[in-house]
Amino acid sequence: MRVAILGVGTVGNEVANILIENEKLITARAGVKIEPVIGVVRDLSKKRSAKIPLSDDINSVINRDDIDVFVELMGGVEKPYEIVSEILKRKKAVVTANKALLAYHRYELENLAGSTPFGYEASVAGGIPIIKALREGLSANKIEKIIGILNGTSNYILTNMMQKNENFEDALKKAQELGYAEADPTFDIGGFDAAHKLLILASIAYGAQGRPEDILIKGIDRISKEDIYFAHEFEYVIKLLAIAKRIDESRVELRVHPALIPQNAMLSKVGGAMNGVSVFGDCMSESMFYGPGAGGRATASAVISDLIDIARGNKSPILGYKKELENDFVISPMSEIRTKYYLRIRVKDEKGVLAKITNILSENNLSIDSFLQKPKQKTEECVTLFFTTHTSLEADVKRAMGELDAQEFIIQRPFMIRIEE
Repeated sequence: MRVAILGVGTVGNEVANILIENEKLITARAGVKIEPVIGVVRDLSKKRSAKIPLSDDINSVINRDDIDVFVELMGGVEKPYEIVSEILKRKKAVVTANKALLAYHRYELENLAGSTPFGYEASVAGGIPIIKALREGLSANKIEKIIGILNGTSNYILTNMMQKNENFEDALKKAQELGYAEADPTFDIGGFDAAHKLLILASIAYGAQGRPEDILIKGIDRISKEDIYFAHEFEYVIKLLAIAKRIDESRVELRVHPALIPQNAMLSKVGGAMNGVSVFGDCMSESMFYGPGAGGRATASAVISDLIDIARGNKSPILGYKKELENDFVISPMSEIRTKYYLRIRVKDEKGVLAKITNILSENNLSIDSFLQKPKQKTEECVTLFFTTHTSLEADVKRAMGELDAQEFIIQRPFMIRIEE
């Protein structure tokens, strides 16, 4: 089986090298030799470790009749979509690690592919085989919930904040120095990377057809040492979670945001730059998948697993089911989310402030579960108050937060974190 690699960067280099280094092992498992015969790059002058011929003429490569599978590792959305669409129209198999491409165009690509093999294991959680688990291993289940840590950069930052008492800025700087975070980390710390991955998983589990703009996405940039203080006091851990939850037989809730989870929860043990995904089905309880969510060799491992599947003749539908036999779920509005909430409110140290806050919360249907006041330093003229609520409606919480923000005794815009227990 002859393979072309479109985009020979960190992952592309590793795909080519592993296919060559582990040729005998891979051939034994695939049943045929999988041979990387050409790579496409933008700049031929740049040094690369891949031991394959390179070209900067992508059109000549995608039109070659002697290529059996194209591995798309270019990044971006619209240009890769155009290229992959052309390849699928020619009935050539595709493997991709491009989560953004799938977040926006997975259903169009499914229609184009038909029975043509299309693999994308590497698009979610790097080397963790979560796509195959959902499409195959858990295919007898109605999926009740998927909850995961899908971004290693954010998880590394939050782990350092929780365990080393670093502030956000210092933890981010360290992540950048180690190569976990880009110079512009917005895509990771803003929750967008995790949201793209969540949409892919939700499509397999529920047929959910939304785009990133349709779901709740919040990042970790406003997490402070005060939130870490509260988490420790109440035996919580803060994680950036991606959550897909079945509401009923036609609606699913999709959201990405920081969350407080109990210290004894399985996902709370996922530290550093690692990823973890818990899946709950109606035929079993929690199944957890853990491993490196990024990195050249881990991601390349997932790419090659798809190549082996294609070599074995696997032609299952892209999203794991025939659409005419499965009802698609609609995404529930963000305002209808129901969970518990943590509120951090910084106020003037004045008589009657607490009563005013509790009155506003009560008027907006919020019931207080716990309350904590952080000890005030002698030099401070304000205090930080922490509240948690019983299960509440997102719309009520947002309205209360808006009313609180307008009060003259508020020193800093109130901050909220959802609680998952």
